[in-house]
Formats: sequence, C-alpha cells, structure tokens
Amino acid sequence: MDLLTDRVKDDMKASMKAGDKARLGVIRLILAALKQVEVDERIVLDNDRVILILDKMLKQRRESIRQFTEAGRNDLSAIEEAEILVIQDFMPKALDDEEIDAMVSEAVAESGAQSLKDMGKIMGLLKTKMQGRADMSVVSARIKAALAG
Repeated sequence: MDLLTDRVKDDMKASMKAGDKARLGVIRLILAALKQVEVDERIVLDNDRVILILDKMLKQRRESIRQFTEAGRNDLSAIEEAEILVIQDFMPKALDDEEIDAMVSEAVAESGAQSLKDMGKIMGLLKTKMQGRADMSVVSARIKAALAG
C-alpha cells in the first residue's frame, strides 16, 4: 500500500533538488505535524489519519485567511492561500457540487432524517466518506438546505 507519508517525503526531496523553498517550507510543516502526532500517540500513521491531519491544517489556514482578510492583511492571507495549494496536493480528489449534493441526498434518505434535529445523524454518515474531499462547512450548509426544503 502506498503511504501518503512516503509521498510527502518524496515530494520534500524533489522540492529540495528543485530549490523550491516555498513548497519545501510547507512540506516541512506537514511532516512536523505528522511526526508530532506519531510521537504523541506512539503510532504509525495510516493514510486516513494523515488525511485527517492535513484536513485540520487546511481548516486552520482557511480560518487564518478569513481573519487576515478581515484585518486587511492581504499579504498574510496570500501566504496562507499558497500553503493551502501545497497541502491540497496531498489530499484525495475533491468532490464537486453535484457529488456533494448526491451524497447528501443519499444520506438524508438512508438516515430517514426529517428535520434539522437529525443533522448530526447525516453528518455522521458523511464525515468519513467526505473527509479531506469536501469542506465540511459547505456540506453542513447543503444538509441544512436539504432538510429545510
């Protein structure tokens, strides 16, 4: 099985050889985050856990971009956006709007959800299927729309 951590390490070597310092910096951040979890929890990460960690890194950067933009610091939000592009290279293919809507409809039907009170059930069904492939805040909005409609 191809391990995502191996791919990140290979990409680090390629970035070093190419002299791509910006990409190399982000890859080192990724490897540090992965190593931190491995050391703290005394485990070897599988691909699913790596994707969870990368997804968390993406969420942090999106939040930083929002805060930097509100503060008028477009220089800092541009750095975060560049980091997002590098991190996304290691994520599974993103779901498009139609795929997200189809999965939401399927989960609503499968869970028998009737109202917004059932949203947790639907999120539970979708989270593992969509982890790293969709922004869960967007998915949440789609679920609300499906249940309200």
